[in-house]
Amino acid sequence: MLNLKQVDEEIIWREKHPKGMRDLKKYVNEITDIKIEWEGSYSLEDIGFNDIEYTYSKKDCKLNDESMDYGIYQIYGYHPVYGTNVLLYIGKAQNQTFAKRIAQEGWEYNEDSKNIQIYIGRIYNENNSNDEVWDELIDTAERMLIYSHEPARNSSNILNITRDKEKLKSFEDIRIFNYGRYKSLMPEISGEMWIKESEVTKLFGES
Repeated sequence: MLNLKQVDEEIIWREKHPKGMRDLKKYVNEITDIKIEWEGSYSLEDIGFNDIEYTYSKKDCKLNDESMDYGIYQIYGYHPVYGTNVLLYIGKAQNQTFAKRIAQEGWEYNEDSKNIQIYIGRIYNENNSNDEVWDELIDTAERMLIYSHEPARNSSNILNITRDKEKLKSFEDIRIFNYGRYKSLMPEISGEMWIKESEVTKLFGES
């Protein structure tokens, strides 16, 4: 990234060469912004759960629109160590709708399942990218949100992400902006802070 000394050098060079052109890309990495609009909360009943039959139904089911109900989701509820209404899990609905994906995860067996809260996030795609790029944005957003927030039920995901040093490196120039009802998430997460700075901390320790 461009540091203050390089900025000063560039300013001096431009003052001496007003008609000159110079490529700053060798100093500056391109940042990819991922913007997520969150809404909620929804209950298990909203996505079709019947607490008498312990089954899910598609009838009058929310978050099951195959034209739009995809993205990232958060699950809040009871945890035996951390208490009630805590962030339990962050997941992605990529090839299935939110309702179909969440119904497969067994949240109805949580000790306080009636108070499970679901928040869903749709990625804002300014460039109308193709499905491959959109899938990559969802995958990256999920991994970075898990890595930075460490939800209680994502322990295996956290371990896999932490071990994949090459994948972590690819997140260095990513920024995530959370809008709307993002609940306990941080409003902004950047690879600059969570990947690059964490490596510096490991090398030199905290001040």
